[in-house]
Amino acid sequence: MTAVDPRVAIVNEHMRLENAYDFPGCTGVFGHAKYEIVADGELYDGAARVQDFLGQNHGAFPDFAFIPTRVSPTTDAVLVEGRFTGTHLGNWRGLPATGRRVDFAMCLIFEFEGDSMVNEKVYFDLSSPLRQLGVADDLNSFRGKFNLVITHPLVLIKALLHKLTHSSKK
Repeated sequence: MTAVDPRVAIVNEHMRLENAYDFPGCTGVFGHAKYEIVADGELYDGAARVQDFLGQNHGAFPDFAFIPTRVSPTTDAVLVEGRFTGTHLGNWRGLPATGRRVDFAMCLIFEFEGDSMVNEKVYFDLSSPLRQLGVADDLNSFRGKFNLVITHPLVLIKALLHKLTHSSKK
């Protein structure tokens, strides 16, 4: 039988408590609680700020869950791949409840200093939940391309100029 890395045990307990909506317990397993949301550059430093962030997510997705699919310890971190699921029943990032379900991939990096967990970096594609909530379009769809042309003419012009200048160099 293989011994479990003590850092993996800390991460597993943290995820269990977060999925149970025990946010004080969840932040209590950190040496210093800190969440870094890479998708939007937000940083929640300290137990109170992390608990507030988790409470806002719980208000927006009262049935949220993070389902880990792979847990991999490294020398100074534990990497976790998984899925975030939930039903959007409250305000999230200024978006009123839609009643829609989300299910999208996330990658978490739990950073350690020795045996002390000091940061959780959260990586996900922000467009995935926004598309699932009906407020963003797939840019490869007709509607997505149409909206891009209508709402972002400068982006389109820059892309066309870039393509023209780079294709003429061949």
